[in-house]
Amino acid sequence: MIKKTYLTLLLILVQFSTFAGINIIPEPVKVEEGTGIFTLTQATPIFAADDAKEIGLYLSAELQDATGFRLNPTTSKSTATGITLEILATPNSEIGDQGYLLESTTTKIVIQANTKHGLFNGVQTLLQLLPPEIEASTQVKADWIVPAVKISDYPRFEWRGLMLDVSRHFFTVEDVKNYIDEMARYKFNRFHWHLTDDQGWRIEIKGLPKLTEIGAWRVPRQGDWWSFDPPQKGEAATYGGFYTQEEVKEIVKYAQDRFITILPEVDIPGHAMAMLAAYPELACFKKDFKVNPGSKFFCKIQNTLCAGNPKTFEYLNIVFSEIADLFPSEYIHIGGDEVCRKWWFFCTKCQSVRRKNKLKNTEEIQSYFITEVEKMLNAKGKSIIGWDEILDGGLAPNATVMSWRGTAGGIKAASMGHKVIMSPMPYYYLDLYQGDPLFEPVTYAMARLTDTYNFEPVPAEVDEKYVMGIQGCLWTESVSEYRHAQYMTWPRAFAIAESSWTPTANKDWTKFIAKTEHHFKRFDQRKIRYARSMYDPIVSVIKEDGKLKIKMETEFEGLTIHYTFQGAEPDFSYPVYDKPVTIPRNPKLLRVVTYKEGKQVGNSMVLPIDQLKARAGF
Repeated sequence: MIKKTYLTLLLILVQFSTFAGINIIPEPVKVEEGTGIFTLTQATPIFAADDAKEIGLYLSAELQDATGFRLNPTTSKSTATGITLEILATPNSEIGDQGYLLESTTTKIVIQANTKHGLFNGVQTLLQLLPPEIEASTQVKADWIVPAVKISDYPRFEWRGLMLDVSRHFFTVEDVKNYIDEMARYKFNRFHWHLTDDQGWRIEIKGLPKLTEIGAWRVPRQGDWWSFDPPQKGEAATYGGFYTQEEVKEIVKYAQDRFITILPEVDIPGHAMAMLAAYPELACFKKDFKVNPGSKFFCKIQNTLCAGNPKTFEYLNIVFSEIADLFPSEYIHIGGDEVCRKWWFFCTKCQSVRRKNKLKNTEEIQSYFITEVEKMLNAKGKSIIGWDEILDGGLAPNATVMSWRGTAGGIKAASMGHKVIMSPMPYYYLDLYQGDPLFEPVTYAMARLTDTYNFEPVPAEVDEKYVMGIQGCLWTESVSEYRHAQYMTWPRAFAIAESSWTPTANKDWTKFIAKTEHHFKRFDQRKIRYARSMYDPIVSVIKEDGKLKIKMETEFEGLTIHYTFQGAEPDFSYPVYDKPVTIPRNPKLLRVVTYKEGKQVGNSMVLPIDQLKARAGF
């Protein structure tokens, strides 16, 4: 009995030591650590006046999910004990609309803000100060403690976003809600919902029912994207789905309750094959269009709306009228990227528009198209955001540019006095490799965690006042399940969250890694999938002293790399890498694994030496 009690106490101490410290993502502006702890119990009161009541209910629900404690908020005010959520009577000019003040002592926790949004952000910090839930299998619950601390915090950028592409693969209402929940915990406030593309139209438009009757469905395919066969004669389109307007309203409200604004995107005038499948009369040259299943087609099959057909703008007006009514966002994203303009060159209707409006070329036809859509949306009280190609041929007067082809588009738009959102590929593209391609899901480029974290989103030549913020983008051509979407998003979205919120001077890569490892434990408890690629070594072949050698690096310090050219899988007993290793004459494989503090943390990697040589050009 004594031995069992000792082991239980030891387990609790191990849990405490594992979760100790301040591990907040994104890093706050100012943190002052105090002495002692606040202990949350079933008797802890939550005080929230009427203007903070909904935040109190949210906190109560989150705490109940984690702890099992049912803490009902009360509007009675106390300064002696408990948790107090308070809207400041006299606004604090430093923290703004989304910042907060948090102070915890041994007897109380007080969160203050100028707005409900600020309080909500403070609550996210409080939840991160608590330890993760302890696994039920241990049959041990650690005390729910919060370290004594004083925090003053507010965001660097107004716009802190993530994009989820639901066109290439459809994600359920529950998936989308879960994604929003995960975003909210890290103080993201914009959810960019990529709703339409060549591979599917995902939102009900009652005035144009064929958009979902036909455009939401395609023939099923599995394997590597862009390698798929096109639709075959007589093949049924059974893969897809769409959101009804009632479901959209439900998701919009769900996001609003978490202080996240949804930015809907209807991608036009290119990326419109799903729309053309439903309404082929909107193409420059009418044919039997099919929703694309992931086969190559660009500039071989039309996917561009006709700029000279009045029906194009009539139908778009129907689409945007309904979308404007569904989404309270000030902005609607109209795409504008990757437009194959050759159809306009050969189209008599488009060329008639070119001559009538004295346009020089197809680039200016695109500018004309985007400007007409902007007028349409401005009349509905909305402003447009487009990918940086909307700069081609001249930027629409009031447009905001989302810069994805590096930062050049953002630099150009800012120089013209337009607002920009930085989403540059590869740094903020979440669909890319984050570790060695031999051990990652197939994709097309690389952005490791360190690349994302260390990237500075505001170029030196840009006045930061024009940068609304930053955004990570998860394109889902190769992401067909929600668990895979989680894997691609985290932990790189931690880095984006910190870059969008935290002052540059407060960012610290070594500290960030420690925090990320802590949040992995939280994700384990919530059964959220994430990539552990940051633990895997970066392996390359170099030529040194006339010999080909293996070079290995790690993304952060504290890892040891063990390797062998023999057949057995290495462990901690194998040689430790400390400098480039000459490639022996005969072996075909390199086997590598990483350890941290005596525990294996990385993949057990088997790397063909010929492939490593080929990567390096040898």
